[in-house]
Amino acid sequence: MTSKQSKYIVQTHLAAPPSRDIQDISTSRRRTFTTYSTPPPRSSHTHTHTAMAPGTISPGLHHGNQDVDLTSSAIEHKLDAIPNGKATNGSANGSKSAYQELDASKLTYTRTQNPRQVPDLGSANAGSETIATDHMVAATWKAGAGWSTPELKPYGPISLMPTASVLHYATECFEGLKVFRGFDGALRLFRPDRNCERMLMSSTRIALPGFPPAELEKLIIALMAVDGPKWLPRDRPGSFLYIRPTMIGTQPQLGVQAPSEAMLYIICTFMPVMDSPAGGMKLHTSPEDMVRAWVGGFGYAKLGANYGPSLLATVEARNRGYGQILWLYGKEQYCTEAGASNFFVVWKNKETGRTEIITAPLDDRLILDGVTRRSVLELARNRLGDDVDIVERRYTIDEVMEAHDEGRIVESFAAGTAYFICPISLIHHRGKDVNMGMGSDGQGGEYTLKIKQWVRDIMYGGEQHEWGVVVQEEH
Repeated sequence: MTSKQSKYIVQTHLAAPPSRDIQDISTSRRRTFTTYSTPPPRSSHTHTHTAMAPGTISPGLHHGNQDVDLTSSAIEHKLDAIPNGKATNGSANGSKSAYQELDASKLTYTRTQNPRQVPDLGSANAGSETIATDHMVAATWKAGAGWSTPELKPYGPISLMPTASVLHYATECFEGLKVFRGFDGALRLFRPDRNCERMLMSSTRIALPGFPPAELEKLIIALMAVDGPKWLPRDRPGSFLYIRPTMIGTQPQLGVQAPSEAMLYIICTFMPVMDSPAGGMKLHTSPEDMVRAWVGGFGYAKLGANYGPSLLATVEARNRGYGQILWLYGKEQYCTEAGASNFFVVWKNKETGRTEIITAPLDDRLILDGVTRRSVLELARNRLGDDVDIVERRYTIDEVMEAHDEGRIVESFAAGTAYFICPISLIHHRGKDVNMGMGSDGQGGEYTLKIKQWVRDIMYGGEQHEWGVVVQEEH
């Protein structure tokens, strides 16, 4: 294998699962996604691909074995019913259908009569309640009838019956992305198509309705066009707001069943800057009696059920002076995620001595296909040259400890929407502290800061890039 090929290695200790091409839901492009009907069997050898680890937006294939692939078959059937690219309210032969797809072109506007004052950045995140902008977007869904006309309306409480599905069976999913006020004055979203496609995957996984992702993206842009100019004014370049699309099951009936009613809403809020904690982020490895996600579960979907059970250990870790949990998996103690962020290590390969940026793979569906993660990997592959290998494979905390003891650790960082790209200074594992390297000035390692600046430039307009989607603001 040439050094050029080795730069794109993706390794996994799992047997290669089947794959297929599917039509990308929000565009006319075709992408290849790997799909699964059951958790793939463990293999005694290392399987090597010369491509990026597959995305997890696609469900498993239905191979006819109804005893083992019920979940993947159900997801596939839901996705097959969603039109490609745009909302349609008629059948393929032109006849009128009663079912209404989510359609952003029908968005109605009800402006607030009580606009609120925009807080200064110093106090925006100081209270116990998250501050949201003036408006929200909402639409409801009913089985058989489909989606209601979406409405942009004043931000405020939502009404639920005490028997609503979400309150009892966790039928809920959400997304998280940011809107940025650029140094060039423009308002930008960062790769919103990825978030919208991932939300479709999450909603189908939790038995909520599907939708055309492009329509969700249009609704997000519409909300930002209205609230962006006021809440991210041009005199605050370099600042951001957090966007939270959410879907919940609202059917007011007890019983373990897929909800026949749901609500989609989109809000925009303030969020503190979390990517530069003093001295870097400190991680505590997960306790042996707790696991965040498991093969065959739903760790790859952005569901509230992934986060609530992790809070107990996180609170305890913070009480001990650590920022997040480094979640380990299995008796091998594979490294998976740092809190709710993807986890990266930069080290020297034990055999070759080459520098590697290594992170957990997507193909076992344990971790989230993070938008920041994907962007880090794509930029690193395209811009770091042949001196650094980008590796996606399972690796253990023992490998990290060994690399530290042998002086091969270069640096480490976490990547996600909330923490952006955050340098990691230390990992505490079973009574031992492992220093991960913070660079000569203590602000982060060379690769961490370089990749972080590349992404930041795209977000804030320092680099004109297709990932930066400019919002046409109302004036």
